[in-house]
Amino acid sequence: MNKFDVIVVGGGHAGIEAAHIAAKLGSKTLLVSLSKDKIGLMPCNPSIGGVGKGHIVFEVSALGGLMPQLCSETHLQVRMLNTSKGPAVQGLRLQIDKDAYSKLSQKRLSELENLTILEAEVEQLISENNIIKGIVANGKYFSETVILTTGTFLNGLIHVGMKNFPAGRRDEKAVNQLAEFLYNSGLEMGRLKTGTPPRLLRTSVDFSKTEVQESQNLKYLYEFKKVKVENRVPCFITRTNEETHKVIMENMHLSPILCGHIKGKPPRYCPSIEDKIKRFPDKSGHQIFIEPETAEYDEVYPSGISTSLPLEAQEKFIRTIAGFENAIITKPGYAVEYDFVMPNQLKETLELKKIENLFLAGQINGTTGYEEAAGQGIIAGINAHQKAKNLAPFILDRQESYIGVMINDLVTLGVDEPYRMFTSRAERRILLRQDNVFYRLSKKAFELGAISEKLYKEIEAENSSVDNTIAALQHKPSAFWLKKIGENYEHEKILELEEIINKNLSERATQQIFAYIKYDEYLKREQREVEKSKKYKNLVIPANFAYKNLPGLSKELQEKLIKIKPATVADAMLIQGMTPAAISLLIFRLRV
Repeated sequence: MNKFDVIVVGGGHAGIEAAHIAAKLGSKTLLVSLSKDKIGLMPCNPSIGGVGKGHIVFEVSALGGLMPQLCSETHLQVRMLNTSKGPAVQGLRLQIDKDAYSKLSQKRLSELENLTILEAEVEQLISENNIIKGIVANGKYFSETVILTTGTFLNGLIHVGMKNFPAGRRDEKAVNQLAEFLYNSGLEMGRLKTGTPPRLLRTSVDFSKTEVQESQNLKYLYEFKKVKVENRVPCFITRTNEETHKVIMENMHLSPILCGHIKGKPPRYCPSIEDKIKRFPDKSGHQIFIEPETAEYDEVYPSGISTSLPLEAQEKFIRTIAGFENAIITKPGYAVEYDFVMPNQLKETLELKKIENLFLAGQINGTTGYEEAAGQGIIAGINAHQKAKNLAPFILDRQESYIGVMINDLVTLGVDEPYRMFTSRAERRILLRQDNVFYRLSKKAFELGAISEKLYKEIEAENSSVDNTIAALQHKPSAFWLKKIGENYEHEKILELEEIINKNLSERATQQIFAYIKYDEYLKREQREVEKSKKYKNLVIPANFAYKNLPGLSKELQEKLIKIKPATVADAMLIQGMTPAAISLLIFRLRV
């Protein structure tokens, strides 16, 4: 009874995806959570997606994951970000009813035939000669593989002003014994910090003093199927001001991170309001998005003012902001610091190199965000299943997916601050768009057994229509078609083209056709680069290679290459700032 194929520790967004996919693929799976009622909780902002992050959610969808399905049923508002820019850097973002999301995730997991959910604290891992055999959690549970998705709980410490106390999240205790096991195993560990803003009582906010941000009318969300967009609840926008900044500056001596009480590195791209004011003293204001947390709308989440100042200081600066003059704080903001494992100790399957059968996913690997966690969770879940069943590893290449980019970054470069996904991290982002995600990944998902034959046939039918249309357009140059359809994407204009036989094509399909027309030469060039990198990525670079004698290579890149000493061209490609032109120079010299 206590023997499983896969055990998942933690019920956050990484744990949900790991447990869901492992059970779906046929592994007898155990999900262990400190509290069943907290599975699927959104402790930070009640939204999913965005630029780069949304790309990951689309890929989780293509791989048969749960997050996109939950989003379809619990969204409050939908928006496509960056629409003034090209399709490669646009990002779908959904406002989510966080209570409905959590309850639905629990329901969907409980319906899985191969999944058991256990409410307990994992006290220890069962290990023999650095091979994991199971866990101890109110008894022993044995398994072929274990996945740790511990979030911010490893030696978690919450800070509010000068006060701190052990906790993984608000009102939830920290996990210390697992952290001790990882340290004692000789793993290189680090410490990071994240934070959250205070929550405000909705009825205490004067929305007439804010800017309204309405939902957009989109027909497709993260899933392949068309989704009815409803529950359109607006968000609102306000700003901090000079008076806000003055109050915060007066209380800066009470900020634990600025006073040095917090040792963990904070996220660069999601700084606290104290950090923003310190880093950008010339800015007269910072934008705040007022986001509903549930359909009932009792509390709002003021995104952009994460803080760990004392409650009294939070109340004082909040009331200087337009619309918040009489705001009531229902829950104070706080910072939490926690331990993580340096991810360059992982294989690309997310199994530790040093400890066999132990996989890690989510914030334990130094990432931040629900989406990044979900992307790692599904890969860890797939590979834990594959290993338990003696099947081949499942690895996504950085040339074919954002999940591949993220994992490759983590396991090769490591992190020194919380890792967040951006489209700029993907060298081939023009090939890794949201609109072609099912084209890119569905065959792999079907061969794995992660999606049904029925869904795969529907996807293949759409892919064939896109391929046939693009083939029919090739008798004339792209400039000719671009003149007919215009510079900006319009679904109806694409369908008016005589070459399109199927007039029932989805917007996702016509977006792919539009991308082909507008970016034809760029797409071809990028594809050539992909083929070249595949061909030469294993080319060995001699240890004494003379980078200084390579004409056309910048001094900055010369210095980085000399310092890092990449063993192969693939390793050189991962160096920050490395350009396709520099790689071409390197390949040319190595082949001479």
